Amino acid sequence: MPHFDTVFAQLLKLVPRQDFDKLARTHHCGGPLRKMTRWSQFAAMTVGHVARRSSLRDAIATLQAQGPRLYHLGVKPVARSSLARVNEAQPYTLYEALFAKLFARSQALAPRHGFRFKNKLYSLDASLIDLSLRIFPWSKYALGKGAMKLHMVLDHDGLIPAFAVVTDSRVMETTIARQLTMPKGSIVVFDRGYSEIAWLKKLDDTHIFFVTRRRANTLHEVVEEREAGTTDGIISDAIVRFTGKKAVTCGLPDLRLVTFVCPDTGKTYEFLTNIHHLAAGTIADIYKSRWQIELFFKFLKQNLKLKGFYGTTKNAVLTQIWIALCVALMIAYLKFSSAIAQSFQQILRLIETNLFLRRNLLDLLTGKPPDPYHHHPNQGVLAL
Repeated sequence: MPHFDTVFAQLLKLVPRQDFDKLARTHHCGGPLRKMTRWSQFAAMTVGHVARRSSLRDAIATLQAQGPRLYHLGVKPVARSSLARVNEAQPYTLYEALFAKLFARSQALAPRHGFRFKNKLYSLDASLIDLSLRIFPWSKYALGKGAMKLHMVLDHDGLIPAFAVVTDSRVMETTIARQLTMPKGSIVVFDRGYSEIAWLKKLDDTHIFFVTRRRANTLHEVVEEREAGTTDGIISDAIVRFTGKKAVTCGLPDLRLVTFVCPDTGKTYEFLTNIHHLAAGTIADIYKSRWQIELFFKFLKQNLKLKGFYGTTKNAVLTQIWIALCVALMIAYLKFSSAIAQSFQQILRLIETNLFLRRNLLDLLTGKPPDPYHHHPNQGVLAL
């Protein structure tokens, strides 16, 4: 019978150990670790996320139950107190750097978005990660609530996060948006909370296309009416000039305003864009695709350990969030490399239920049944 490592061991092999150790040496503070390693930390926290363990002690117990198998994973025995100290003291930036490397590997295999245009397509948004203000007093948000804020750019080639940053909950979305650099000619879609006049002007100046919704209080005049076409729901397509003081002062160019009525709800949407070469229906579809980033946030919060944290310090919380993002990219790499149709959630659930089973991971994902154990015809016969 062929020998296989456990499913968990095959999952960890998606992270090149040499690259990980190099990053661990770079992102280290204080003296050398004696009783454990950053790789052991990553393995234990990954178990916590994938198996959705309720506490740090629970995650450690799940890992230690594997006994001798830990040696073959390159994992040293992990004590709860040692892991808690490492989570609190060792910089979370190790996993931020690992996230960038895992994205580069996943991006190379990711399928393209489903639109006909060749431009890169990104969605931009932010989401709050709720925390208990009683347990995390440093995370004050508003009205007695605590939170961190996850800012993300979703690459529609594969629907994976291309950029992420975790900040205090009060950091404005536009503050992070101004720091972004995207490839020339790419299209970024975001909701009207990001529709800051100066930033729209910067995007246009750097030859980056955008699609957003018009804010209700923006003053504008119609410069040119365009042919609306025959796409269902498109009721107008126009070139508009913003006449507000900020728009005039910063020199915002004329933009395109596409008005769309949803056939299902009857709600009217006004999409603002600097894209002039695509059909109005495509502009509406681009904005509709922004929902994918909301679904990705939902996947993270519902399927990984982001609703209960194993440590109370800011560094421990950031470590857990960044490892969750790394696990998401590992799942994405599995999906792309095996070319399977299952969703990220379905893949994660398969791995969770078979985490320490000795089974070929690719066969598990593709639904191939395990090879039966074929007995030799004379096996068990004692020849004298």
